[in-house]
Amino acid sequence: MQFGSLMIEFDDQVLRPRPWTIAQALWASELAEAAPDGRLLELCSGAGQIGLLSAQLCAEHGRARELVLVDADPRACGFARANAERAGLAGVVETRQARLRTALQPDERFPVIMADPPWVPTAGTARYPEDPLWAIDGGTDGLDVARGCLAVIGRHLQPGGSAILQLGDEEQAEILGADLGRVDLDQGDLESLEIVGRRQPAGANGILVRLAGW
Repeated sequence: MQFGSLMIEFDDQVLRPRPWTIAQALWASELAEAAPDGRLLELCSGAGQIGLLSAQLCAEHGRARELVLVDADPRACGFARANAERAGLAGVVETRQARLRTALQPDERFPVIMADPPWVPTAGTARYPEDPLWAIDGGTDGLDVARGCLAVIGRHLQPGGSAILQLGDEEQAEILGADLGRVDLDQGDLESLEIVGRRQPAGANGILVRLAGW
């Protein structure tokens, strides 16, 4: 399917790209213009479309960046690698099949992080029978995986950087926002993070939240 300027391949065992999430790639590439040097990172990347489009836009704007894609599903990672090659980005993209806790080395830092966790509460997943359950089920309140992403962001966001987190609604953003402003050895340094922006693109069934580090 067409995703912005990219052709993205996937199948019914991988979450179908949502066209509205092009806005996440656009926002990330916009922030990358003024961000410190370093690689882009996408967590829960699926077929890779959001991170790949961000990397392509950065290159088009004259500030090419390498990209790391992370997903736990081997099939999704296979599509991400194929989509990177199709986009002509294979040389600057690394795809890691791994859980959030083990995907990164302790000293790795990223100036721009995108996170696209499943955020549908378990009780509501039956409304989306066409989607793979693993790709949409976010637990009781829909935030189990999002909290894992927040922990990674707390540990690996470069000072002066930004993260764009995809969530279901404003209520979820408020719940996660309450976790900020504290330090937890298990979660990472969340005291240095704050929510500095939110966007709900036209036609979206979710929202985008910007986290900044200092």
